[in-house]
Amino acid sequence: MLQRVISRLGHDSVEHDTGAERTMGFGRTIMLWLAANMVVTTLLTGTLFVPGIPYLQALAVILIGTLVGVSVLALVGCMGTRTGLPTMVLTRGAFGVRGGKLPGVLNLVVLMGWSWVQALLAGIAVDYAVDSLTGFSNVVLFTVLCQSVVVLLALFGHRGIERVEPFMAAVMLLLAAYVFYRAFSAFGFARLAAIPGDPQTGMTLAIAFDVVVATAISWTVLAADFNRNARSQLGGIFGTVIGYTSSTFIAMSLGTTAAAYALLSGGEQQGFDPRVLVENFGLPAAVVVFLSVMATNTLVVYGMTMSYLDLRPRASFLKSALVIGVISVAGATWQGILDRFLDFLLLIGTFFVPVFAIMLADYFVFKRGRYEPEAVLGKGRGDYWYTGGYSVAAWISYAAGAALVFYWTQVSPPPFGATVPGFVATLVLYSAIRFAADKLGSRSKGA
Repeated sequence: MLQRVISRLGHDSVEHDTGAERTMGFGRTIMLWLAANMVVTTLLTGTLFVPGIPYLQALAVILIGTLVGVSVLALVGCMGTRTGLPTMVLTRGAFGVRGGKLPGVLNLVVLMGWSWVQALLAGIAVDYAVDSLTGFSNVVLFTVLCQSVVVLLALFGHRGIERVEPFMAAVMLLLAAYVFYRAFSAFGFARLAAIPGDPQTGMTLAIAFDVVVATAISWTVLAADFNRNARSQLGGIFGTVIGYTSSTFIAMSLGTTAAAYALLSGGEQQGFDPRVLVENFGLPAAVVVFLSVMATNTLVVYGMTMSYLDLRPRASFLKSALVIGVISVAGATWQGILDRFLDFLLLIGTFFVPVFAIMLADYFVFKRGRYEPEAVLGKGRGDYWYTGGYSVAAWISYAAGAALVFYWTQVSPPPFGATVPGFVATLVLYSAIRFAADKLGSRSKGA
């Protein structure tokens, strides 16, 4: 019996020949990415937009920002489909076999923080619902229980995740439809659309756009981890675009609608707090929050495990997932992380916007859409060894791009946002350095 259970658990690896399994068709790709960002953090991000900006403008910026961000997500996922390699391994192609390991370390840290935030939000929502029904309250207990279920699901690897995500996505869509129905039945779409913007909140269109795009960037770290299993490039690309765009627009719009509903009901803006959903929409909202965390944090724990295997390829998937899962359960009990969520999300942009700009330029422009998986994995000092295992051009561009994004997000925010300009600036800088280096190299060879 025990052996049968163990055989069904995940045994995933970062190897392109044994790690990637073409199990994700077009429909499964849609449902996986639909469930991925239909999550409480995305819901609550939407609550931050109203009343800072008008309701209709908030919906428009959510849609436009999502379409911009998902283009990066889908292209990095396509790299995974073509090569069979997970995201953090693919960074070695541009940054060098040794240099590409630093993004893996950063990804471990970022995803761990992400898992803590989401597990704690689930615990708060479940605690609020249970307290309302029974009078029993223990946020830490419910947080630990929620994240423990997540870890159990993650142990089944990508095959198990692909099976359970469609079910969760379908249930969340039904519950989301109920919440929308409640809001629009109570006040009507016209009254929500008539809510004016309030500049005193500090929220602007540029900040909202930046946050929406940064949300997509935060998911891009997992793009190739799952899309490496897509059966076709087009299925992976369009499945990702449809699934992610749908989930993000629905989830953020749901949060924005909930905030508008609470405002029209005479409530106060509660900020990044799941109780604004449960308070106004009852038990169905608590179920949405719980299932969203189960769906999303399972992907996050899996992504952390793959990042660790990028650093330690010979480690066991099951043992690594279990240890990482235990750490994620323990850290989720730190409630102070909620006060830093928005800064945390923008910090992800600082770390990873330049990484993906360099990766896409290197792969699609300079490598003509081809990487040699064995060489990327570091089996022999091939084309991705560069200088001592590091790409000087990539790291100069990364340092400049990260400094620029950090300055724009933390020191002097420009009116046009930081994420997209930072991405473009890094891509242009890397391209210029590579073109110059390639030209000098061809001249020296000709001489």
